[in-house]
This record gives sequence, C-alpha cells and structure tokens, in this order.
Amino acid sequence: MDVAAPAVAQPKGVRLAIVVAVVLSAVLEVLDSTIVNVALPHISAAFGASTDQTTWILTSYIVAAVVIMPLTGVLARRVGRRNLILTAITGFVCFSMLCGLSTGLEMIVACRMGQGVFGAFLIPLSQSILFDAFPREKRGQSMAMFGLGVVVAPVLGPTLGAVLTEYFSWRMVFFVNLPVAAFALMMLAGELPKDRREDVRIDYRTLVLMALGIGALQFTLDQGTSLNWLSSHVIQVAIMVAVLGGVAFLWRSLRQDAPLVDVRLFAERNFGLANLVIAGFAVSMFGGIAILPLFLQGLLGYPVIEAGMIFIPRGLAAAVATVLVGAVLVNRMDPRLLGGLGLVLLAISNFMMASMTLEADFWQLAWPGVFSGLGMGLVFVPMSTLAFDRISSARQDEASGLFSVTRQLGSSIGIAIVGAILVNQISTSNAILGGSITPYDPAAYAYLSGLGLTPQSTQGAALMAGEVARQAELLAYTTVFRLLGWTSLVLVPLVALMQKPLPGAAKPVAV
Repeated sequence: MDVAAPAVAQPKGVRLAIVVAVVLSAVLEVLDSTIVNVALPHISAAFGASTDQTTWILTSYIVAAVVIMPLTGVLARRVGRRNLILTAITGFVCFSMLCGLSTGLEMIVACRMGQGVFGAFLIPLSQSILFDAFPREKRGQSMAMFGLGVVVAPVLGPTLGAVLTEYFSWRMVFFVNLPVAAFALMMLAGELPKDRREDVRIDYRTLVLMALGIGALQFTLDQGTSLNWLSSHVIQVAIMVAVLGGVAFLWRSLRQDAPLVDVRLFAERNFGLANLVIAGFAVSMFGGIAILPLFLQGLLGYPVIEAGMIFIPRGLAAAVATVLVGAVLVNRMDPRLLGGLGLVLLAISNFMMASMTLEADFWQLAWPGVFSGLGMGLVFVPMSTLAFDRISSARQDEASGLFSVTRQLGSSIGIAIVGAILVNQISTSNAILGGSITPYDPAAYAYLSGLGLTPQSTQGAALMAGEVARQAELLAYTTVFRLLGWTSLVLVPLVALMQKPLPGAAKPVAV
C-alpha cells in the first residue's frame, strides 16, 4: 500500500468558516430526513391523501439519496469537490422551496426526490472536507463538530417539526431550510478553495446496476410493512431486482481496475468493521427513534408538543457527549473503548424503555433518552475516526459516500425491522391476553366491579377489550425495545476487533 501526504491544515480563520459551513450543510440533510415525519398527517389532510400515499414523501427522498450517495467520490473528482457541494446546496434549497410551494401530492413527491438527489452529496462531502481541513491529531475534533450536526439534528428534528407544524404550517418544515442553506452557500463560496478536476470515465452500466440494486433494496425496506412483505408481488419483484442488481454490480466492480464505486475499500479492516458497527448502531438508534413518537402519542396519549419535548434531553446529551469525546477524550483514550461504552449506554437506554408502564411520566421517558444521547456521541466520533484512519486523502470522498450509505441503509433496516416486529407482536400479544380473559374471570370481575360494571355488560366488555389492546400494545413496544438493546450489545465485539488508530504524527496509509 502506498503512503499519502499528510493533510495540510488551513489557516485558523478559514478553517473555522469552512467548519461552520459544512456542518450546516450536513444539518440540512439529516434534519430534513426526520423533521418531515411530524408534518405527514397535516400534509395528508391538505392534499386529501391516504397514509400509504403520504409515505412516498419519505420514500422518494430516501431512495434517491441512497442511490446517489455512492457516486460522491467519482463526481467530486470529475467536477471538483467545491463545485459539487455548491451545486448540491443550491439544488437542495431550490427543491426545498418547491416542496413548500407544492399544490398536490405528485408535486411534493417529485420535489422530495429532487431534494434526495442533491442532499445525497452533503454529508459525504462535509465529512471529507472536514478531514482535510484538520491535521491527523485533530481529526477527533473535526468529527465532533461534524457529529453535532449528524447526531443531534435528527434527534431534535421531531421537536422542531412539531413546533413549526403546530404553530405555523407544515410548509415551514421545508422553508426553514432556506436561511440555513443560504448562509452555508455564501460561506463556502467565499472560503472553500478551488480544487483540481480529473477526467474520470463513468461506467453507465455499473451505474444502472447499482441504482437498481440499492434502489430496490431501499424500496423494499420502506414499503415492506405497508405492502405486507412477501405476500406482495411488488415486494417479491423488488427483492429479486435488489439481489440480481447488487450481485451484478459487485461482479463488475471487482473486475475493474478503476470501478465506479470501489467496494474494495471495505477490505480495509477498520473501515469494514466501522461500517458494520455504524449500520448496527443506526438500526438500534433510528429504529427506536422511529417508534418513540408512536409510543408517546398513540399509546401514552402525549400531545404532539410534549412528545417533541421528550427528545430535547436526548439531543442535549448527544451534543455534550459529541463535543467532549471529540475535543478531549478521543485523543486521550482508545477510541475502541469509547465506542464500546457508547454501545453499552445505548443498550441500557433501550432496556430502560423496555421496562416502561402505561403510567410513565415525562422524566421516566426522558432519562433513557439521556443515556441514548450520551451513547450516540460516544459511538459516532470514535467510529468515524477509526473508519477513515487508514484511508488516504485522495479517497476520502468515496469512502465518505460509502460510509453514509451504510448508515442510511442501517437506519432503513432498523425502521423496517422494528415496524414489522411491532405489528406482529401487537397481534400476538392481543391473541394471548385476549384468550386468557373470560366473562367469568375473577380478576376481570374485581377490576370492573370498582367501576360499577360487569364483564357481561356491553360497556364492561368494551372497557376490557380496550384495556387488553393497550396492554398488548405495551408488551409489543417493550419487546421491540428489548431487541434493540441486545442489538447494541452484540456490536461490542466488532469494536474490539478493530486496530488501534495510528499515532497522530504518522502519515495516513492509502488503501
């Protein structure tokens, strides 16, 4: 393996301006992926669309982003990193404005797809630009700043979305992007230096195969639950396309000396293991975040604003942990130890949620979020640092694109698995609990007699059926949270298998 020249630190003022701009760019993408969720019921009502139809507002964005992300490296070399990120921000903000001005479901779905295409480049480019802006010994700090956007923004997204939707309009969840994007665009245009372009050939056959494979996989994960998985012919076809397209893409990529997307990067030990860990981490984190609003509002009856406020302690804890780890701990402690500790804290958070009752108050629900937020900061910064520790500067864009795809697919897999298990467990728990209660059950008599009712009365039977449904749903949620906790714990051995990071003075090894 050849050795790359160490990254040259930019002047302090320039680096600070670039840091602020690229972090804001990353915030745009990750915030937009969660802030819209809260507004979906309002969008559905505005356009007279069903719940299944409005899910395409989320699906179109995610599928477009996941398909385009792996192309970050090759396009950055072809048009220049500076030109690509400026184009991405401009395109993203234009389509955000069009989303907010949409007059129908078809228009907003198409505009969300445009958002996804341009937003796909923001996180990988932001991450690689930050790596080049800092010397090796300060990369932990760069990832702490980057992590503030990537980790905290999706946690606080539901809170911001709830406030904007409740007090203004669902259109504001799109318009809020405009000032942030304009500020980031001006700073990058003025401070980010021009870079050299390369005459890179694009293999369009490989591009089509990759788009089919990744796109079909993402579609399966997003729509599987609503279409009842393998009982749907659409999902069956999507799975076949994902498998055939993915295998053909890998076959062509491994046979080429200069592939469109170099999947051989995964052969580097730390990069490959870090991708596995970040995918599993995304399953546990985003899977839990996805069902938490349903748990709070649907089962416990929290109003939308109060439900959003429960996310605030989680976001604050994530911010504190991210800054502390990146600025202080990652250079003084083994990043593998920090990452393992973060996974344990995330597991504890999910186990705490698994012990909840229907009478849980605000702080009983908020404290698990604090542990989860601390875990996020402890996992993301060390894993990002270890993942790119032995990747050369010339391949940062490509590696960042793959790392972002892995994280996105992990979150999609987590949401899909959680949704499927939740539906199945609610049905199973309902059958078990309902079958154990009869009109002659002493416990049922004792419960209803205090209310002046009997199991044989219509009102009493309805009350018992409702209580059984609530308890069955609670059991389903606790089962899911428990599984997410174990998911975090099984990742700890993978962290232990990683190599210790190179010393700060050493030159990065090119893969």
